[in-house]
Amino acid sequence: MEIDRYQHAESADAATSCYPNENQTGVTRSASAFCAWGLLGLLIGAVLAFGAVQHWSELAFELGATTLFIAWGLQQAWSRQFTLAKSGLYAPAVGFLLVVLAQIAFRMSAYQYASESSALLYIAYGSVLLLAIECLRDKNLRKRMTVALVGFGACYATFAIVQNLTEPRKLYWTIEPSQFAHTYGSYVSRNHYAGLMEMLVAIPLVLTASQLLKGGKRIIVGFAFVLMAGSIFLSVSRGGMFAFSLEALIFLVLLLRNPSHRKKAFAFIGMLALMIAFLGYASKGQVSDRMHDFMVSDRLAMTADTLRLWRERPLLGWGLGTFATVYPHVRSFPTNLLVDAAHNDYAQTLAETGIVGFAFTLWFIFVLCRKGAQCSRHWDTDWGAALSLGALLGCVGMLAHSFVDFNLQIPANAAFFYFFAGLATTSATRRHAHL
Repeated sequence: MEIDRYQHAESADAATSCYPNENQTGVTRSASAFCAWGLLGLLIGAVLAFGAVQHWSELAFELGATTLFIAWGLQQAWSRQFTLAKSGLYAPAVGFLLVVLAQIAFRMSAYQYASESSALLYIAYGSVLLLAIECLRDKNLRKRMTVALVGFGACYATFAIVQNLTEPRKLYWTIEPSQFAHTYGSYVSRNHYAGLMEMLVAIPLVLTASQLLKGGKRIIVGFAFVLMAGSIFLSVSRGGMFAFSLEALIFLVLLLRNPSHRKKAFAFIGMLALMIAFLGYASKGQVSDRMHDFMVSDRLAMTADTLRLWRERPLLGWGLGTFATVYPHVRSFPTNLLVDAAHNDYAQTLAETGIVGFAFTLWFIFVLCRKGAQCSRHWDTDWGAALSLGALLGCVGMLAHSFVDFNLQIPANAAFFYFFAGLATTSATRRHAHL
């Protein structure tokens, strides 16, 4: 009897640990829902505003994130709870911010203004992370958010495909960027479109294999998955295709490990094979040509040059956001173009923030993967866990893509990454820490 009571208490704790805010008042839940939907609207707006890469859109994103953070703070003050979820992501995120603030305070940055601007943007990312963790712990809200993310991903992929078929060189059918641009969706670069979509596509990927959907709903979400995945291949972004393939492979291994999911695994393999074959044919050879034309010499040279930068200032780096300023003196190849990113987010982080900042980055990634795996165990039957697994797979895809591109230097994509990091690890929260 004593053992039975212990097992019952343990299972009850496991059931409630994923959603530690079950006792919220109606006002608190309404305020959390307002912040959550406001956050999603802010992120979608950043995507549609060309990825928030222009000064006006970046400022609008920062102001929006600040406004939502203040609204959440006022809600906390009104409820007189002043609680904060015990998320393992907070410590490395704050540690990285302290490195950046030290660079600014002690005039260690090679370009003070760039580091100050980057610090403000990073604080906005921190607000996104905090709001995702604090405001999206309600079961019903997470379910509705899952549906909304699938809907946005499908609609945005449709828009991107139609625009590419009708006006492939223009944004919104009217704006034509420079001759060097490879536009897709609302992004100047197809790689950045793929970076966003490889995060979003992981959610319908998980839902279609779960028991959460039946009949027509499964077909609709499955169609959204094919549409979103297909748009990655049609964008002919090699990094995007690689990241999506890695996500699919990880999920396939997850299915094969469970005997009850093996039929789904084989069906999934067949669907992917048919989709890729059809896209290869429909794209008139563009996909296969991009895969064969895999020139990496310039990117490898940029990575090697960036590591030379790091060796000059190994501890705390040159300053966040200073890459474009300091890179020319180590560039090893001729070009008339401005090289404003290393095309390797890891090497650029190492050069800009040194080994100390890079250590906090690795700590963040470790906690993300460990906590994300913990809270997505029941993805097959629980909406919250399915959202966590989809968000985790999306983050893994982005982290893989970051070895060959600079998606995390694009504000909209970086914000979505931190949003997904919060979603992936939310259900790992067990207790609250009173401030």
